[in-house]
Amino acid sequence: MEATSVMSARVDRSGMEIRLRWWALALPAAAFGALLLLLVAGPQADAAERPLPMTELLDHVHTWLP
Repeated sequence: MEATSVMSARVDRSGMEIRLRWWALALPAAAFGALLLLLVAGPQADAAERPLPMTELLDHVHTWLP
């Protein structure tokens, strides 16, 4: 058994055509657009008037602990 037989089993990829599906480009573009909108609309967002439930829970735990 020769060592060259193992090395000669390579695939020629020069003639291969690579095509992307439509969602392979659309999903990253949509995610980028959504993140860009969040970044642009962030300064105009108003703060919540009442505290979040997690904040209330942490406040209760803090008062119970010595």
